[in-house]
Amino acid sequence: MIRLETVKRVAEFMLTAARTAPKARGIDNLVLAMATGTDIEIIAKKMDEIGNRPDGTPSFLRDADNIRKAQSIVLLGTRIQSQGLKLCGRCGFANCDEKDLHPEFPCSFNTGDLGIAIGSAVSIAMDHRVDNRVMYTIGQAVLEMKFMGEEVKIAFGIPLSVSEKNPFFDR
Repeated sequence: MIRLETVKRVAEFMLTAARTAPKARGIDNLVLAMATGTDIEIIAKKMDEIGNRPDGTPSFLRDADNIRKAQSIVLLGTRIQSQGLKLCGRCGFANCDEKDLHPEFPCSFNTGDLGIAIGSAVSIAMDHRVDNRVMYTIGQAVLEMKFMGEEVKIAFGIPLSVSEKNPFFDR
């Protein structure tokens, strides 16, 4: 019981750290969530499905087994929205007006903000000695499930565990 409560509390702190992480021009495009209990199994089943596809990779199956050992998963995603800059080009287009003609292409600030938020979140887990790992496979599953909403286009998951051995690295 103490482990579960501790992991949930740390996950809440991680979500707070991600929310308060610096964002480009103060524009917050992040979507944050936490999965526990049956939601973890639902995500794991989707990861199994992806891993068993002809184009799937074994890492989805391995990570699905790993997250079944998690007490919680922190989910971080971003919407795709340009910053309205006249001079930038970091996304490969000349400016935000040109990038906006291609709405599925990410703005480099969206992905940068997501990376900073992930770093802030995992630092909280580390400070509390909660085992964790950033997994793109979880993000792919929640994107396909629309678990975080239609507008989220890039996502990652961070499973959390308090146990005698880190189930996300020693595999």
